[in-house]
Amino acid sequence: MNITIYTVGKIKESFYREAIAEYAKRLSRYCKLQIVEVADERTPDNAGEALTAQIKEREGARLLSQIRDNTYLIALAIDGKRMDSVAFAEKIAALGLHGASDIGFVIGDSLGLSDAVLSRADFKLSFSDMTFPHQLMRVILMEQVCRAYRIINHEPYHK
Repeated sequence: MNITIYTVGKIKESFYREAIAEYAKRLSRYCKLQIVEVADERTPDNAGEALTAQIKEREGARLLSQIRDNTYLIALAIDGKRMDSVAFAEKIAALGLHGASDIGFVIGDSLGLSDAVLSRADFKLSFSDMTFPHQLMRVILMEQVCRAYRIINHEPYHK
């Protein structure tokens, strides 16, 4: 199984980079992991609705240019479906059983994802009604994907 995480922006904080590296190492025994980062746009503090929409569109176009046609795309979106870790593991396992060998997860920046990216998504997933920094969300996602593979393989995991 190929897992690709598509994100806007780079991780600047070393503690996030260390956590991401640790989960990438753990995931290497279960799947081929790739992280694709696209450039983010500078957003002025008092950006209006029109400018915000333009920024999301430009970032969205960059994301979409990296996503392969055969990728089953899961967008992280606050209005997506919520599931517990077992249901998430079952979703990943079912995708594999039904021939999806490329699963992509897409994480927007602080403005969220463009309508074009959300339309391309095959599934929208929400981790919470709360808002998380997109850098931390990458760590949380990787931890949950790792946990999902442990569940799929009947390995112990912290409940």
